Amino acid sequence: MTTPDGARTDGARQPGGIGGSARPDTARSAQAGSARPSSAQPAPHDADHAAGSADHANDPKVLAAAAVTVLLWASAFIAIRGAGPDFDPGAMALLRMAVGSVALGGIAAYQGIKRPPRRAVPWIIGWGVAWFCIYNIALNTAELTIDAGTAAMVVNLAPLMVVALGGLFLGEGFPRGLVIGAPVSFLGVVLIGTQSSGGHIELWGLFLALVAAVMYAACTLVQKRLLRTVDATTLTWLGAVAGTVALLPWAGRLVSDLRSAPMGSTLGVVYLGIFPTAIAFTTWAYVLARTSAGRTAATTYVVPAIAIVMSWLILDEAPTAMMLVGGALCLLGVFITRLRWTRRDPASR
Repeated sequence: MTTPDGARTDGARQPGGIGGSARPDTARSAQAGSARPSSAQPAPHDADHAAGSADHANDPKVLAAAAVTVLLWASAFIAIRGAGPDFDPGAMALLRMAVGSVALGGIAAYQGIKRPPRRAVPWIIGWGVAWFCIYNIALNTAELTIDAGTAAMVVNLAPLMVVALGGLFLGEGFPRGLVIGAPVSFLGVVLIGTQSSGGHIELWGLFLALVAAVMYAACTLVQKRLLRTVDATTLTWLGAVAGTVALLPWAGRLVSDLRSAPMGSTLGVVYLGIFPTAIAFTTWAYVLARTSAGRTAATTYVVPAIAIVMSWLILDEAPTAMMLVGGALCLLGVFITRLRWTRRDPASR
């Protein structure tokens, strides 16, 4: 039976980097013959140790890449706010992904395009359509029928889903920092959402926001598996192309919107394609290849806090005291997920 990474389930490889090459010590540890199979999920009391030794969440380069990701994704809210009234949700997603695909193609060509395993290709296409087409359409349409605060609260269920499913199905366990920090950050999102909520809620909009959350969580988990055997930049580029192709039915509407939209709005969507899409998804893949899916997803809880500050500085939208408290909780929760928890040895007591 094959998995999203194109490998058989009885011999999955561990990622050694973006390209997914096996680490030299993996073979030696396999030959050593540990008492527990490599595919087994760590015991609950070993989850913190396993998570700490399996990733590089606090490596300076990983932290820098994560910072770039959340900064650019936070800026996307500002750009969407400006361009949204002038573009249909599908048309905006198509233009954004078309620009992003071209930019990602340039990045992939510069770093060297690496052919993915044949068995992984269907998973790459499905992942790209789900992440770059269905997610964008669901979220953009949801925000037409429900307020931004409610949409943010529903969509930000996704990192919690990733923490739970990553622990159950990817063998990441449930490190204490992640189990404590992720809910703290989500509480912050809830506080922010209640302050920005306009009370306009429709069941269809809630359903679409939930679809976006499920797409977010599922795509993060699938991408984590794909990164074991597929180069990160190549994966992101191919997925973006697949998403762009799936968005082509909105080409006619895009042409119409481009004729009527002011230049500022069009440039805003171009910005979305280059920075929050091409660059941010490249750095996101870099982080995801080097740390657990749960920690990577939980890091995005910084985005609402940064978006509040950007809206204050750029759009002159002053936050309420409760929004500032919510932003602080978002930051605190992410900080907790990055802590290394050490288990006291019973023999030393």
